[in-house]
Amino acid sequence: MIEDERLAAIRARIDGAARLAGRAADTVTLVAVSKTRTPEEIAPLLAAGQRVFGENRVQEAEGKWPALRAGHPDIALHLVGQLQSNKAADAVALFDAIHSVDRSSLVTALARAMEGGRRPDCFVQVNIGEEAQKGGCPIGALPALLAEARAAALPVRGLMAVPPLGVDAAPYFALLAKLARDHGLAGLSMGMSDDLETAVMLGATHVRVGTALFGARA
Repeated sequence: MIEDERLAAIRARIDGAARLAGRAADTVTLVAVSKTRTPEEIAPLLAAGQRVFGENRVQEAEGKWPALRAGHPDIALHLVGQLQSNKAADAVALFDAIHSVDRSSLVTALARAMEGGRRPDCFVQVNIGEEAQKGGCPIGALPALLAEARAAALPVRGLMAVPPLGVDAAPYFALLAKLARDHGLAGLSMGMSDDLETAVMLGATHVRVGTALFGARA
């Protein structure tokens, strides 16, 4: 099955990069980014043993994951796309991790939603390339946002970033790793299909892979 081969190839890439970095491969979580993919496209990866998936939109995830989870209760679902504050309660109810905490209003909304008992892990998204078109907290505003998130008792586990396209990602990954160390955070959500080795060698704990697992979109 081609999905078995793709999954094995990605895991081999992660293992190889971890070995070069002197890390254990099981310190890196592979998040299979299933945005826009149908349940029929996701099912072969589930059959191949993948259990951690990432979605970009709350509404899309609500439409397909409850049924998929019914047969696989060990699935972990991560929100890797931007989150509107008015969807915070829905996200907390559905996801096990939220990678896109990037502003005060969202911190407030998530803290309120978590009063119900569910407490998904949170990653603060940093606009590491200072790109106007991308989401994420500005680098200079990170200390204040982290302080606010911690004061609100959010379970902040790490930082997330998407480096600029078309340039060497390594300096951006290294900067994110330094920011995480400076703020006492162990989690680093960084690296995708094309640059996951670099991310793993620079400390990624979560890599977000879509196309290399699912193939090109129709």
